[in-house]
This record gives sequence, structure tokens and C-alpha cells, in this order.
Amino acid sequence: MTTEETPSAEFDAILDRAAQAAPTIAATTPRQRAEWLDRAADALDANAAILLPLAIEESHLTEDRLTGELRRTTFQLRLFGEVIREGAFLQATIDHADPDWPMGARPDLRRMMRPLGPVAVFAASNFPFAFSVAGGDTASAIAAGCPVVVKLNPGHPRLSRRVGELVASAMQEAGAPTGTLALVSGMQTGRALVLDPRITAASFTGSLAGGRALFDLATSRPDPIPFYGELGSVNPAFVTEQASLMRAEDIATGFVGSVSMGVGQFCTKPGLLFVPAGSAIPGIAARVAAERSGAAMLNERIREGYGTSLGNLAAHPEVTVLAGSADPGIDPAPTLLLATAKAFLASDGALATESFGPTGLIVSYESDEELLAAAESFEGQLTATVQGEGDETVVPALLAALADRAGRVLWNGWPTGVSVTYAMQHGGPYPATTASQGTSVGTTAIDRFLRPVSYQGVPDALLPAPVRDGNPWSLPRRIDGRTILPS
Repeated sequence: MTTEETPSAEFDAILDRAAQAAPTIAATTPRQRAEWLDRAADALDANAAILLPLAIEESHLTEDRLTGELRRTTFQLRLFGEVIREGAFLQATIDHADPDWPMGARPDLRRMMRPLGPVAVFAASNFPFAFSVAGGDTASAIAAGCPVVVKLNPGHPRLSRRVGELVASAMQEAGAPTGTLALVSGMQTGRALVLDPRITAASFTGSLAGGRALFDLATSRPDPIPFYGELGSVNPAFVTEQASLMRAEDIATGFVGSVSMGVGQFCTKPGLLFVPAGSAIPGIAARVAAERSGAAMLNERIREGYGTSLGNLAAHPEVTVLAGSADPGIDPAPTLLLATAKAFLASDGALATESFGPTGLIVSYESDEELLAAAESFEGQLTATVQGEGDETVVPALLAALADRAGRVLWNGWPTGVSVTYAMQHGGPYPATTASQGTSVGTTAIDRFLRPVSYQGVPDALLPAPVRDGNPWSLPRRIDGRTILPS
């Protein structure tokens, strides 16, 4: 599945317009950009009847799922508008000159965040609205004051172009300059986008292989740029012995539901469940999985990749098929596999590989020590989950081990469903992402496209508005070590 490459002349014109728009956008007020985002959200809501049928046709996702995803998309556009109106994202900090500063006379210093410049966004296949043309990466970059060039995903090209037209038009009507948002297509065009000197940062949601290749390109440039890649995760879940005894039915049902949600095509799908040896959970989970029907995947390329990864897991000599089939067929139904923690630890990572589809591996452990060893064996993850009762002696060490390895640690929940809010962290140590300090969901996603600048001894009239005396933009600021809220 491919899309046509953007012609080189058109590509250059798009990048030129983005570069020309960058200083104009950077000079706008947060309130102006918030209005752009609000108008973009309004345009998408008003055209839902046109967009949803396109999305259903190209993605094979259900109308209910896509209706909710479109709602999430417009919500996060408006949420970023609220964040920048409030203004704390600029981190405006003022240190007045102080001749008595303990480390020696202090000069007048004013620090704030400034936008990086044109940003490349690589749209995802599994969220045709929320992680695509008008998704969180685009919303946060424009909120930061950066023009965006989106490399559309070949899984939903017609939807992407329609969304791009609606959003670009709505923002321009609200005052955004030409070049604020544009689309390009094609694999080679995507590579050229990351290497182009007019691009100052890039974000990506997709496979480990594809994301790592682009990350390597981004760092190979004469001027390396930040590359925020979300590359995948197996999102392990760990069940304590007490939880297994007290809540086996609920845990098994919740696990199968999370594994099969969206035909398993979520980067937060829990691919591994560790349970005590002798637990009733595997048997219950097998029964629940057998009751679930199959469904079409996003596209043929993803279905073929899922078939390969499932086949590799099922072929491991220490793995047995607990429910479903190692052959996913045309419309894959949930497949559950079974192994021991001893085999898992001896597999050298072979049993900890992501299978992007409705498959879960249940792993039985013999002791708390074996459970901890399994937790400590993981590389970086987007999420890790503990199903526990709270008073088990292993829990504190287990939570600490998982916090070292995951961006989000859940207690008695399931990781599918990533809330768009202020405290969300959707990221993690490599190989979950290429930048563990960043998040692609939640309001702090805006930080990825900003950099700090300090102004020393600059006359007040020449300073940017956020750090001038008098606070002309009415922002929260930190002045001489104290947080000052606008009156």
C-alpha cells in the first residue's frame, strides 16, 4: 500500500511557504492561535457527515469508534487552545538585577519558551483522526507557534486530504498565514522531509523499524533535529497472587477486552499478562476469547504483519495456543497464547516482541522473585500495569521496577484508552519512544516544539511581551523566584 510521491517542485514550494510562515506565526499571540485551533475544530465538527463515511471506508473501523475519535480530535484542538490562552506553557521567568545575589551580582535575566519552526508530522494508520492530519501532534505544534507539514498515512489518503483542506481553510479564515498547515505524501518524500533543512523537528507514530530509520536520518543531518517517535510497546500487565484469587473473572475479562479492542490495533494493547502458576485466569480468559468474533484490520499490510508476528510467537517451542488460532485469517479473532516465566526469561526477548493485533501471551510465574525478574527484564514501554490488592509485599518493588521502564504505570486498570488531559504521559524509554521526556498525548505535548531563550540586560521595550515588565499578555510568571499569577 503506497501513495504517490509529492512532486519535488510542489514539495519545495510547500516547505518554502512553511519557512516563510514560521516567523509570522511565532509573532502571533497565544489567543490568536487558540482561535485558529477553535475554528479548525468547528470545521471538523460541522463536516462530520462527510468525514465519517470516508474514514469508515478507508480504515474499516466502526462508525461508533470513529465518531468517538473525531470527538476526541476536536476536543484536543480546543484543549490546546485553552492551554495557550492560560499562558503557563511559555514558562515566562524574570530575574531582576540583584547586586547582592549570593553568587555575585546578578544581571537582569528574562527567560521564556519560543517555537522551534516548521515541524514534520507523520500521521498514524490506526487513528485516522486523532493521530493524523489534525491530531495531537499537529494541534500541539501549531499551539506552540510552529507551521506543520504532515506526511499523510497511505491507509487513509482521501480522508487525510479532506481534513487537511478543511483545517487549513478554517485557520486561514481565522487569520493564520498561508503555509501554517500542508500535506505531502510518499515514502521517499517522508525521508526528504526529515532531511530538509527547513524542518526543525519531527514527530512520528508507527513501527519500530520505520521510526528508527527516520530517527537515524534526523540525527544524521548536519544540524540534527529533535525526532519524537512513538515506536510501539508490549505493555506488560502483572497480576499478584491475591488479585488472582479475588478477581480472576474480572481480570481475565478485562484483559481479553483490552487485547481485542479495535482488533488489537492500539499501541497500548497489553500484549503480556503475568499470572501466578495455577491461576484460574488463563482458563477464564480462553472462554471469554472464544466468545469474541473477528473483524477486519486496518489494511492488508497490517494484517500480513500481524500474521507474521503471531506465527513467530506461536511457533516458539515453549508456547502453546490457549484460545483462537495461530492463523489469523481474513478477519482475526482474539488469540491467546500460554508460556511460563522460566521460558519467557530464557527467550532473550523473543517472547517480548509486539504483535500488532488481537493476540495476548499469558505467562505463569512460580514466585514473587520470578515475577520481579520478569518485570526487570523489559526494555522501555509506553505502559505497564499491576493488578493487585495493595498489601502484597512484592508490590512496592514491582511498581518501582515498572516506573523505571514505562511512561505510564496503571493500578487495577487496562492501558487501552489514553485520556487527553493535563497529567497524561504517552511516551517511555526507548524503544517505546525516541524521546522519553516527551508525550504525544496530553497538554505537555506542546513542550516538544518549544525551546528556551534567556534575554540578558535587554531594554524592556525590546523584550518579547511575555517577559516585559507590566505583563502585557496577563500571563502567569515566575519573578525573582516566586510564582506570580495575573491579577
